Amino acid sequence: MTKLVKKFSEISLADLPEVGGKNASLGEMFSKLHEKGVPVPDGFATTAAAFWLFLDENALRLPLQKLMDELDRKKFSNLKETGAKARALMMQASLPLVVSDAVLFQFRELCEDEHAGFAVRSSATAEDLPQASFAGQHESYLNINTEAELLHAVQKCFASLYTDRAIKYREDNGFAHEKVALSVGVQLMVRADKSCSGVAFTLEPESGFRNVIHLSGVWGLGENMVQGTVTPDEFLVFKPTLRQGKNAILQKRLGDKELMMIYADEASSSPVKNIPTPKHLQEQFVLTDEEIRQVAEWCLSIEDHYGKPMDIEWAKDGVSEKIFILQARPETVQSAKTTTLASEYQLTKKGNLLAKGQAVGNKVAVGKARVLHSPSEAAGLKDGEIVVTEMISPDWDPLLKNVAAIVTDKGGRTSHASIVARELGVPAIVGCENATQKIRPGDVITVSCCEGKAGYVYEGALPFELEEVDFSSVKMPQRTKAMLIAADPDKAFKLSFYPNDGVGLMRLEFIINHFVKVHPMALAKFATLTDEKAKVQIEALTHHYKDKKKYFVDKLSQGIATIAAAFYPKDVIVRMSDFKTNEYANLIGGAAFEPAEENPMIGFRGASRYYSDLYKEGFALECEAVKKVRGDMGLSNVKLMIPFCRTVNEGKKVIEVMAQNGLDRTTDKSLAIYMMAEIPSNVLLAGKFAELFDGFSIGSNDLTQLTLGIDRDSGLLQHLFSEKDEAAQLMIGMMIEKAVKARVKIGLCGQAPSDDPSFAKFLVQKGIGSISFNPDALLKGIKNICDAEAAQDKVAAASKSPLNEAYEIF
Repeated sequence: MTKLVKKFSEISLADLPEVGGKNASLGEMFSKLHEKGVPVPDGFATTAAAFWLFLDENALRLPLQKLMDELDRKKFSNLKETGAKARALMMQASLPLVVSDAVLFQFRELCEDEHAGFAVRSSATAEDLPQASFAGQHESYLNINTEAELLHAVQKCFASLYTDRAIKYREDNGFAHEKVALSVGVQLMVRADKSCSGVAFTLEPESGFRNVIHLSGVWGLGENMVQGTVTPDEFLVFKPTLRQGKNAILQKRLGDKELMMIYADEASSSPVKNIPTPKHLQEQFVLTDEEIRQVAEWCLSIEDHYGKPMDIEWAKDGVSEKIFILQARPETVQSAKTTTLASEYQLTKKGNLLAKGQAVGNKVAVGKARVLHSPSEAAGLKDGEIVVTEMISPDWDPLLKNVAAIVTDKGGRTSHASIVARELGVPAIVGCENATQKIRPGDVITVSCCEGKAGYVYEGALPFELEEVDFSSVKMPQRTKAMLIAADPDKAFKLSFYPNDGVGLMRLEFIINHFVKVHPMALAKFATLTDEKAKVQIEALTHHYKDKKKYFVDKLSQGIATIAAAFYPKDVIVRMSDFKTNEYANLIGGAAFEPAEENPMIGFRGASRYYSDLYKEGFALECEAVKKVRGDMGLSNVKLMIPFCRTVNEGKKVIEVMAQNGLDRTTDKSLAIYMMAEIPSNVLLAGKFAELFDGFSIGSNDLTQLTLGIDRDSGLLQHLFSEKDEAAQLMIGMMIEKAVKARVKIGLCGQAPSDDPSFAKFLVQKGIGSISFNPDALLKGIKNICDAEAAQDKVAAASKSPLNEAYEIF
């Protein structure tokens, strides 16, 4: 006889046709992953047989079928009325006694603790479509305590098979209504209302990058995060170094978490209520570092077990202080995409900025703004319009199928608005705070999600370009490495899918400018800082830190680590800071620590700063950040590069200072320190510099300006500035030859090899080991290198002479 109820311990993925994806996954984890330490609260599930019995004993099949036959399948004008009638039929019926008895028997077995509450969740299934997801289409009920409440919740779950969104979902996906059953999962409830809850993806949800786990969380129940009512905390954990037992947390971002959802008292008409989050909790991460790593390890075990990227819910019990996994389902959006195909959007003109938030996706959309405050206002919503609203809940789903974009005041990257946008393949900007106030109904707007993690809403229809790129057809060079120039951690995961041999130049200046924002000396000397305005700004940014210097180290290390993880295990060559004094002075608190110079371009910059009393405490913080990334976080693919090193003696001083700050090649054998070759003295004394450094990267812009005596920022002299000038090219060629002779690595960073095939040919002929390109020039640069290598092969074959031995060592 077919069972009406099954315990989680009796359920596995093989039972999916009987209990649906959600309950099958819970049973699978409860019975198979317990030995790996993954904690899942116990429970049971009604089967499809119980649902069919409910329909048959109440003679509901035919009336429900008639209602579905009357549905307007073109405009869905009667969807709301049809759904309400179907649910009413279900709620007016009675649960069969055998179903009630079976449910209550299992319920009583779990009720050992008289204070235990239960979560009751829907899990739809179809025998002939066992892989159908049905995720988020049906209802769940929390804090169920009595037998009467439980049976009522079970029946409400049955009825939720006919929510408006569930009906529309089945219509959109071609599922026959009469073939879908509803299983109800009953699970011991985790008291997240007294602590925190959240979700996890075992890939990065925007780019689909597979090597990270993305965690997010809020105080209280997780519904606030799903609805987008609050912005959650976010954490990124790197899988390879997590497996190695390292501190694999790449990023921690504090959300506002302004509200927390808790259970209401018995007198309330609603089972839950939102209360303001206490200030001390708003400013505190919902999980400790150890808890982040623990949840991430469970996520790894779950992903390993299922063999695919997963979408996971977790919660912490405020009574027991234990964290549990509540459910897990396969991630279906990013994991289904082809990573060798990329759509590159770029605005060709900027306009008046109306709103700013977090970008979801990387597209640009232009359309008429439709400002809505609830789904009931959406009757006139037209295809191609842009929905602007406070937040998106599952009730919006049937209305959003043909929108051009979504903009919300509230929410984060794991809110329902973000999830729906990814599923629909449209750009969204969430957490704008005031978009519904700033954007006027009916106005044409441009939604831009192609500028990094921040999304922008501009006034009017702005022009943009779209380029479709297929990386699968790109042929990489055989001897010369094609590397990237990178700076922005927010773009790193997306760039990792480009064909590349790693990062040949990672600039610290972008991270310091955009993420740290404060001059490192202002943090090192905060106690004696006299600039009161700067102190207020610094305090606002760093008030979570007793030690202001730790703020700099954390922010910088997270930025470096994110880029290093994106390209792991390929080399990521990090150039230590190379701000000029006028640029450093623009950082918060910077004016007090920077001398005024007539010509900062050839002034107090690069290596000269690192051992100077004016900056060496700031450089120590840079070194500490790098040491943390390489050592504590385990990203040993990070190599270092010293810019603007004028003399051999200066090179020795810098290496000594680095060793004093924990970056010592005698104790860390995998550490490599390179030097930028951008000064004529570097070329003339390349042999001596090669005794100090592990290799060179030619900075062609600076080397050209100092060879020709041209300020590269001068518009008056631009007609004379060219890396192909005979003198400049002679210097570059000499540098390559001397590096090859000294048997150290030699590369070049710059635009010229992508703009000019003949320059790429020149570099390859000289024996360059690598060339680094900006992302927009990479593909063209790769082609130029390949053509140059092919031409060289042709010459070598004709003369039957071996290629330069340098190719064997780079």
